[in-house]
Amino acid sequence: MAVYTEVSDEELQAFLRHYDLGEVTSFKGIAEGVENSNYLLRTTKGSYIMTLYEKRVRPEDLPYFLGLMDHLAGRGIRCPTPLRGRDGDALRLLCGRPAVIVSFLDGLWPRRILPEHCQKLGQAMAEMHLAGADFALNRENNLSVTGWRPLFEACAPSADQVQEGLADQLSEELTHLEKAWPEDLPGGVIHADLFPDNVFFLANELSGLIDFYFACNDFFAYDLAVCLNAWCFEPDRAFNITKARLMLQAYRRVRPISDQELEALPLLARGSALRFLLTRLYDLLNHPTGALVDPKDPLEYWHKLRFHQAVRGPGAYGLD
Repeated sequence: MAVYTEVSDEELQAFLRHYDLGEVTSFKGIAEGVENSNYLLRTTKGSYIMTLYEKRVRPEDLPYFLGLMDHLAGRGIRCPTPLRGRDGDALRLLCGRPAVIVSFLDGLWPRRILPEHCQKLGQAMAEMHLAGADFALNRENNLSVTGWRPLFEACAPSADQVQEGLADQLSEELTHLEKAWPEDLPGGVIHADLFPDNVFFLANELSGLIDFYFACNDFFAYDLAVCLNAWCFEPDRAFNITKARLMLQAYRRVRPISDQELEALPLLARGSALRFLLTRLYDLLNHPTGALVDPKDPLEYWHKLRFHQAVRGPGAYGLD
């Protein structure tokens, strides 16, 4: 989450006239994250999150995202749901941008990731994958392997300013992944961005999954690869095999993982690392002046990529 677009009191009041939410008691920007403008909205009837869609979110994708949240909530997945106005619409314009209000989930994301957090995430991710099986809409992952080269080409001229030789190293890795990327693994609806700040806990129990604005149809194992990178590395960059084992074991107790998925996991983890490295690099090199958000370090994912390049099988992730 982040704030790129400031909303004035007058614009907020005009927007809220479409809803029956009572009087505003608090309205505050949320600075965490990198993609959309997000606000915590409190009224006399409750707490909500208001999102203005920026940057990589295409307006034509919004029915997928909003419909998916409704669908998953209806299948028992704890996630935000879009609020509809008096006219029955959930999506409208605010400050010239598509905007929506969603329900508020209680909980906190874990600043210090413990093994039990990873275990509970694995279970919740598998439940989400199964719950999305009958979702009617389809959305291609435009930030998978076919989308990485345009990002790389946009960053390459300045990449060596971040680290010497980075452009050539990324070019070599991208070429390898484009040639080796699998085509026939089990797939369906995935979240594609299950970072710790998108997973809430209450009293060590997982209380909700949020921020579905990269959700798409792709390999289930790619979602696992994203989470291996986001949850299983320590601040000193060491990979925590215990966290990985607990996550993957909990996942496959709900949804079995095929041998083909396990064999592909190191490659998918490399791809996931490259994807977030490239988007962070792009954001660092194209940071909007005055935006209430701090660009994240792309080199964090360079070190994760290097780890997965040395992996030869799922044993490195704690599985046989």
